[in-house]
Amino acid sequence: MKLRQEFITHQTGGESLLVPTGSTAFSGLVRGNKTFGAILEQLQNDVTEAEIVAALKQRFDAPEGVVENDVKKALAELRRIGAIDG
Repeated sequence: MKLRQEFITHQTGGESLLVPTGSTAFSGLVRGNKTFGAILEQLQNDVTEAEIVAALKQRFDAPEGVVENDVKKALAELRRIGAIDG
C-alpha cells in the first residue's frame, strides 16, 4: 500500500498533517501525532502493514501490541478517506 499522490503531508512541531488536493472526494484536514507522522512517512513508499509495524517498533519504545493497534487504526482511517492505495 502507498499514500495516494492526491494527498500531501506536512510536519509542524510535534504535529503531522495530511491534506488532500482538489482532486479527492475527501475535503478536510487530518491531524495526528508523531506516530501518525511516522506512518505517513512509511507510506511514501509501497509497504505492507507488517513493514510499517516493524519500522515503528524500531523507532519508538512501545510494546508491539500498542504499535500494531496504532497502525491498524491509522490505516483504517486512511482507507476510509481514500488516502491510500492497497
